[in-house]
Amino acid sequence: MRAVPALLILPLLVLAGCSRSSDVYEELPNSSLAGAPREEVPESRMDAPIARPVTIGEDGSRMDACGGLGQVTRAGSGGLPLRAAPFDDAKAMTSLAEGQRAFICTRSLDQKWLGVVVPPARLPGEPAEGVDCGVTSPVDRKQPYSGPCSSGWIASAYVRSIAG
Repeated sequence: MRAVPALLILPLLVLAGCSRSSDVYEELPNSSLAGAPREEVPESRMDAPIARPVTIGEDGSRMDACGGLGQVTRAGSGGLPLRAAPFDDAKAMTSLAEGQRAFICTRSLDQKWLGVVVPPARLPGEPAEGVDCGVTSPVDRKQPYSGPCSSGWIASAYVRSIAG
């Protein structure tokens, strides 16, 4: 009696041994790994080239493209990192000095990060106008910032709102 169930299970084990389970990821059409050579798949989020553009125009077509102005506080000697995306592991593109101003355009869902546009720092003796970043007037729709100034994400705990 016991030999009959064992004989039925034996063909199933043989079929399971013939499967190519290591290549399954290549056959999944909806997988982000489908067709990607293993060496090109990033091993961690830090290795991944993740960037999230700053969105302007979130307040509507009758308001300025960026609704506020902030000033960096408690930046420390190294400055406040301007990051490519709203998380600590994102690439630091540059750093903002204590007192430097930035246009506040958007926030992360958890309110811990501000999407900002940073005008270039003025040198002593330069005119007050500086570079127009294109965010102090309305835009017709929400869109990623693509103007002449730097943009990125900074930790909201280190920014004091001074306008807007």
